[in-house]
Amino acid sequence: MIVDAHLDIGWNALADGRGFLGPPAPRYLISRSSLVGAGVGLVFATLYTAPSRARRAMQTRYVYENAHEAHLMARSQLNYYRACELQLIRDSKELDRYVRGWKRGQVAAVLLMEGADPIETPSQLGAWSDFGLRIVGPAWSRTRYSGGTRAPGGLTKLGVHLLKAMRRKRMILDLSHMADQAVADAFELWRGPIIASHSNARSLVPGDRQITDATAAEIARRGGIVGISFYPSHLRAKGKTGLADVVRHAVHHAGATGGPEHVGIGTDLDGGIDNRYGPMKDLTELKDLRGMLRRHFTAAQVDGIMGENWIAFLRRSLPGLPATRGGPAALLRRGRGEPRPK
Repeated sequence: MIVDAHLDIGWNALADGRGFLGPPAPRYLISRSSLVGAGVGLVFATLYTAPSRARRAMQTRYVYENAHEAHLMARSQLNYYRACELQLIRDSKELDRYVRGWKRGQVAAVLLMEGADPIETPSQLGAWSDFGLRIVGPAWSRTRYSGGTRAPGGLTKLGVHLLKAMRRKRMILDLSHMADQAVADAFELWRGPIIASHSNARSLVPGDRQITDATAAEIARRGGIVGISFYPSHLRAKGKTGLADVVRHAVHHAGATGGPEHVGIGTDLDGGIDNRYGPMKDLTELKDLRGMLRRHFTAAQVDGIMGENWIAFLRRSLPGLPATRGGPAALLRRGRGEPRPK
């Protein structure tokens, strides 16, 4: 089973009309059918919301002006996942049951929030946990919680409260997009499971969107995983990208973290990547990536990078029991009993 730790499925459906249940949109790669065809069985499906200052750069009107609007937008994406009957994995028992019974053709998801502004206050985190949220990245650009990409700064006072609430709810912290000072603050404060879902090596591609080798090493020291993004500007500073660039970052991350067991993939391929510029023309090329990785790693290590490292991490990091036995969370469990939006 291949695991992709970062796909903006809900965002792309609602912001750009690239629905998950049909074939991939022209020049794009991600849909349920393409994931199935490539052997992807588990994804980290995001709740991503764009602040109004990103309107022009992202060429979208689907932006928020305040925390409540961000909340409503994230809830709409959650409803979209429900409408797609996408099974959400909420705890380690559900994960084990899914992995043991997985057959090609099945796709499930762990819910990840990219940029925490939809959480209006840290006290609201319990409700999000009941909805199935298991991973939170406090930043995208700057949020009310953290400095972010091209927006230097540390954790805010509210961000400190958020991390404390996340720990109480046994959530996973995603450092991707967090500014360097915010990462340093998080390392000082955080004692829970930690990842960088889609972050490449700054040593290979300069810029604050990538992570330093020291950050990668500290994530590994804490038992975490670093996912390789396939986004063109994350793979190479300029010029055409290819799967060789993905391999280059995998090899580098393996060296920085002390071994390939701390490396996975988090493609971000549904983050608006036109396949004319990305490293693949079709998602089935993931089989070629496996062969290219094999030149540098053992077969078992390649299986780890392609998915088993993420599964092992989730087994030890997700709650051992469901967070709740009723309420909205029960509607998400195992993808059954889902009401369709009217």
